[in-house]
Amino acid sequence: MSRCRAKSVGFTFVEVLLALAISSIALLGLLRLHLLSTATAEAAQATTEAVFVAQAQIAEVLACGFPKQGTTSGVVERNGQAFTWTTEIRDAGRSGVIPASKGLREVSVTVAWEPAANGKSLTMTTLVADTRIDEQKTR
Repeated sequence: MSRCRAKSVGFTFVEVLLALAISSIALLGLLRLHLLSTATAEAAQATTEAVFVAQAQIAEVLACGFPKQGTTSGVVERNGQAFTWTTEIRDAGRSGVIPASKGLREVSVTVAWEPAANGKSLTMTTLVADTRIDEQKTR
């Protein structure tokens, strides 16, 4: 009786280890990409919240009519993050936006967030006209 040794079909231990090593390297790359994506989404969320804070401050200034010159500041917390805002109101003629303009104010709101070392901030600016100018012209 002759014994035929059948050739076994399958993977060797080295092939399996090599496949696992390649798979783990690829998964580490995907994990890094996921972490980067999460950090970018958080930064975008913080920037969006800062824009909302700036818009709210501008709306508050505009709701009071023609604003007086000066600077105000404060801190607002939104979604567990602190935003420091500074509103500066000045004549548009003095700021160099429009030369020799009367009855026009520049409203600038700067919003900063995270520790000062990162220095993340944004500034929104708008111009406000004195409505009393139109009333004086019509009389």
